[in-house]
Amino acid sequence: MQGVETVDLTNPASFAEGPPHAFYDWLREEHPVWWHPSETLCAPGFWVVTRYHDVIAVERDWRTFSSGARGALLEDQQAGTELMMLNQDPPQHTRLRNLVARAFTPKVIRSLEPHIREAARRIVDRVAGRDEVIDFVTELSAELPLVVIAELLGIPIEDRHKVFEWSNKMIGANDPEYGTGGMEAASAASLELYAYAQGLADARRERPLDDIVTMLVNAELDGERLSDVEFNVFVLLLSVAGNETTRNLISGGMLALFEHPEEYERLRADPEGLLPTAVDEMLRWVSPVRYFRRTVTADTELHGVPLRAGDALTVQYAAANRDPRVFDDPHRFDVGRTPNEHIAFGGRGPHYCLGAALAKVEIVAMFDEILRRLPDLRRAGAPQYLQSTLINGIRHLPVRFTPER
Repeated sequence: MQGVETVDLTNPASFAEGPPHAFYDWLREEHPVWWHPSETLCAPGFWVVTRYHDVIAVERDWRTFSSGARGALLEDQQAGTELMMLNQDPPQHTRLRNLVARAFTPKVIRSLEPHIREAARRIVDRVAGRDEVIDFVTELSAELPLVVIAELLGIPIEDRHKVFEWSNKMIGANDPEYGTGGMEAASAASLELYAYAQGLADARRERPLDDIVTMLVNAELDGERLSDVEFNVFVLLLSVAGNETTRNLISGGMLALFEHPEEYERLRADPEGLLPTAVDEMLRWVSPVRYFRRTVTADTELHGVPLRAGDALTVQYAAANRDPRVFDDPHRFDVGRTPNEHIAFGGRGPHYCLGAALAKVEIVAMFDEILRRLPDLRRAGAPQYLQSTLINGIRHLPVRFTPER
């Protein structure tokens, strides 16, 4: 492995300076199916798959590469999370997905878009006049996903930061800032979120409203409804996936613009024309979810490497999204890149992100507001990366700008 250092993908500290792209490049070219030994998570180890077309093939073949057998994460599943779509295969996954998909129909998303754009305007309003260094993450990118989740679930707006704190504890159990209390605090946060979700469900059953929670708790498919536990687990998944991934994509996308000033200037000069392709390029570049795990259900092989029933395998989205077989000059950030068939939302299989369209509406709304209102927004310090094996995140990003008059 000349000139490239082996990276322990089970150690959150390995991501303290961002994704290890040199390591991913080496794996993708030299060892597209690589054995990662581990005595801690997923012992005795797991296979690492880094090429774009291989990731898609694994994601689509859910019979051979199961999410349900042992879950989608390297960490052991907590009780109840086997009811999460993330950790299921068809037909159970299909049933649950079809029940909750009505929260993400094009009609629902169109109805939310004016609220999302107004929320983005209010968020920028709160900072636009300040002549000081602010934290882009806590003041700007974290706010919009929280407002949208509150809107979707009918959560009082003053409670939105409870979701922020709970999700940070759950995904950042090993992070030095978010992870105070470790896995014990993460488990406690998930229980608090379950209890909060149950309160939402009980309130809507007692007093139905014209909202998504009422629709979900009363939704029927072939005579079946969501159980309380299924609803609570869905709220947990939405709170983490809808909050962490969108927030970190906005933060990571802004950092990418800072690091590529010529592309930043290009986007500022033509936001209407370039914002749609720029958002897809941010998704490819950042890849906010690093990996998901699958379990091999029957002996098979990939690139001549024998895979045995029971083996764990991970598909690495950040590596696949820079595969030169698919993306020209993949380490170049290009706000006009087209085509751009990234797999930041998953590899086209049954687990493709339900909220992908909603996330894009949020990202476009936030950047549209920032580009118009804070045109000289610039970095005022180094980013602090989240130490997480799962999420490519930024905890803090100091910025400043000329105050709006």
